[in-house]
Amino acid sequence: ALAAAGASVAVTARNHADAAGTAAAINALGGHAHGFSLDVTHTDAISPTFDRIVEDLGSLDILVANAGLGENHPAIDVSENDWDQMMDVNLKGLFFTAQAAGRIMLAQGWGRVIALSSQASLVGIPDHAVYSASKGGVNQLVRVLALEWGSSGVTVNAVAPTFIYTPGTAERLDDPQYRAGVEARIPIGKVGSIADVGGAVVYLASEAGGMVNGSVLTVDGGWTAQ
Repeated sequence: ALAAAGASVAVTARNHADAAGTAAAINALGGHAHGFSLDVTHTDAISPTFDRIVEDLGSLDILVANAGLGENHPAIDVSENDWDQMMDVNLKGLFFTAQAAGRIMLAQGWGRVIALSSQASLVGIPDHAVYSASKGGVNQLVRVLALEWGSSGVTVNAVAPTFIYTPGTAERLDDPQYRAGVEARIPIGKVGSIADVGGAVVYLASEAGGMVNGSVLTVDGGWTAQ
């Protein structure tokens, strides 16, 4: 979506082949993208990766912090490892990714930081205790960073989607009974698409979203309005 809007895109993934494959798909459609390997739990690798991105693409203007885990755990069964793994990616990884990008953006006087949160940060969902806690933390980080960086031209916001049909959710959403239960909770009656989230990200990254700062934009069909 960002490439279609004219952005040069740096794609990161833990597996360089995955990042390169996505970049190649963007380039095949006429966009401009490079792939980079990055595991956000390896915090000492974040700043050097962003330095390479700036070298290759010329600047770092927009960060979409989309790395995340989404395992379901009944609270009574959560292990310390379950907790640590999710927090290391969803919250710690997000913070140090935003910090590294923020240093570059603050120096240039302009930037957009867009974190991927979740409707589970705003309402309770059974079996999501750790996930909800991590995404609630995302919302609070966004608000604090927005206060600290807004006066320097860097806005910080989050997008909070409902259930989005992706390879990661397909196993559950392809179950007709499970999907029916989800769709019954969404007033518009359907799950979201990747394009729905992409549209929100492009808006927040654009000049049109320049006065939006410290907000959590729900893309949930009305789930959290109930």
